[in-house]
Amino acid sequence: MTNIILCGGSGTRLWPISRTLMPKQFVKFFDDRSLFQLTVERNNSICSEQFIVSNTEQYFLALDQLGELHKTTDKYLLEPVGRNTAPAIALACMALDPQTIVLVTPSDHLIKDQQSYIQAVERAKKLASQDYLVTFGITPTFPETGFGYIESNGENVVSFKEKPDLQTATQYLNAGNYYWNSGMFCFKAGVFLEELQQHSPLVYETSIVAFQNATTNGMIRISHEHMLAIPEDSIDYAVMEKSSRVKVIASDIGWSDVGSFDALYEELPKDSNGNTACDDNKHISIDSKNNLVLCDGRKIATVDVEDLIIVDTGDALLISKKGSSQKVKNVVAELKNRNTELHNIHLTAHRPWGTYTILEDTPGYKIKRIVVQPGKRLSLQKHFHRSEHWIVVSGTATVTVGDQTQTIRPNESTYIKMGEVHRLANDGKIPVVLIEAQVGEYTGEDDIVRISDEYNRV
Repeated sequence: MTNIILCGGSGTRLWPISRTLMPKQFVKFFDDRSLFQLTVERNNSICSEQFIVSNTEQYFLALDQLGELHKTTDKYLLEPVGRNTAPAIALACMALDPQTIVLVTPSDHLIKDQQSYIQAVERAKKLASQDYLVTFGITPTFPETGFGYIESNGENVVSFKEKPDLQTATQYLNAGNYYWNSGMFCFKAGVFLEELQQHSPLVYETSIVAFQNATTNGMIRISHEHMLAIPEDSIDYAVMEKSSRVKVIASDIGWSDVGSFDALYEELPKDSNGNTACDDNKHISIDSKNNLVLCDGRKIATVDVEDLIIVDTGDALLISKKGSSQKVKNVVAELKNRNTELHNIHLTAHRPWGTYTILEDTPGYKIKRIVVQPGKRLSLQKHFHRSEHWIVVSGTATVTVGDQTQTIRPNESTYIKMGEVHRLANDGKIPVVLIEAQVGEYTGEDDIVRISDEYNRV
């Protein structure tokens, strides 16, 4: 069985911890493990391989986090833009033998009861081998209004329900045959594609064209043009709600989609007063109870407050009442309207070659701390609106400026004039750490022209 792991997501509901370029599935919330890593570990014993479906900008995060688990996979499908779950799953299935049974799992869910999960998957696998499309229905524990529901008669699906109001959700809970729609599936790759072709032929046909025109240099990379030609549609709307082959497995597996800070609060360890425990005792609590407090650097002190969400990330501070955290997505929408980068990226940004941290950003100049991992290099590039000064702090950098290449060691520096073609590489065995001072009328991250790039970002 192949585990198709869906790594899409824009990081809106857990902002400011989760952002577009570091969505929640890659944030290490639990015992220094990300939800993505927990997904890989959970399915490793029941699936023979992982097939990662990811945005082009995020796949290296999956690559790095797999490496931390000492695991590898040669199956990646990279999308330049998301078109929802139906195209993502279809494109992955097109790369597999039609008889392959796939277990489709989002990368950002938490499942705490591994034994019950394995039992549910084994039952789903048996039904999938009989050419059924299997979905997993989570046994509800309260009348949740933020999930879709599945009405069942045993393992037969009666209907799919949209997100209900509280009264309807309570009726579903009391009825006993309604389940939360988990977004997990199991079926043969070929059976799914047959049903997609029958019930959503336009999604199927445009996906076929996109797949046939994909590049396959170690991974399947879909072009922007062909991806945009695929209609945006979920697997539920495209197939599951229309097919007569659907079965549902009732699953009481300790599941959470960690879809809000309220949901995250329920899963994190807490002190005797119900406050989440910050690392390194960064939270000082005076008569404060039942608060979600997430710290990043600074100490946070709370006095006589209860039921708050406090999230500090260095460049943004979120304060909310518990029960209102679903509105965080409205904050993200407002940030986009204000044309900031706060919804998109952290002060520390992860790149295929390493990381950079913005130390100061002021009109006219920006200062960064850049770390380039051994054997990695940045793209060959130039900038139209800024010059750059590089000072190496540790390691040995190989720097190309124009047609000249030189080695720069600690406490040495170089200067790159505006418009000059340049590249930084680490040919050594330890990380290169340098301070970059950008000076110019515009220092935005989009002032970059990549001339060549081994990470295919040109």
